[in-house]
Amino acid sequence: GRNFTWIQAIGIRFADHRLLVGAKRTVKWSNRVDRLEIGLDDETIDLPAKLDARWESAAVAGLTITRTATTNGIRVQLKGVFDIMASVVPVTEKDSRIHNYGVTEDDCLAHLDIGFKFHDLTDDVHGVLGQTYRSDYINKLRVSASMPVMGGITSYVSSDIFSTDCAVARFGRRTSISMVASSDS
Repeated sequence: GRNFTWIQAIGIRFADHRLLVGAKRTVKWSNRVDRLEIGLDDETIDLPAKLDARWESAAVAGLTITRTATTNGIRVQLKGVFDIMASVVPVTEKDSRIHNYGVTEDDCLAHLDIGFKFHDLTDDVHGVLGQTYRSDYINKLRVSASMPVMGGITSYVSSDIFSTDCAVARFGRRTSISMVASSDS
């Protein structure tokens, strides 16, 4: 089975940079409307709505973002560090019914369907998502619960998607990647 996590935005800190990938809020879902929010160091990245459109960072060598669909799909790569596939998708009527989200025809919840591949990641990773990449990770979720929740809010809550003020933050080494997921963008 698959474990579901609804992520509206993800902030990734590396070196002195901050990368944001998010799903914009939407009232009515349409696959023709791009709901992606992308930014680097507080600057919005405008990626043409064209399959395989590509953006290369002038500030970060090896950082590229490529459209995997004309709307709502991207691949973010930092050469030798990470490869992220992200798509903005709606919460389906079935998901809403199962989890009691209350999604109606006039109200839609959009989130990121996201996959990560990290190159040369150590077991020093932490965080709600990061810990799942450790070689000694054991899933302690009760997956039979209607809405399983990982981690305690007191350990992972932070004041901002890029803040390092959560109780278990491990920021500091310039070579490390730090990741915080947020339900708000």
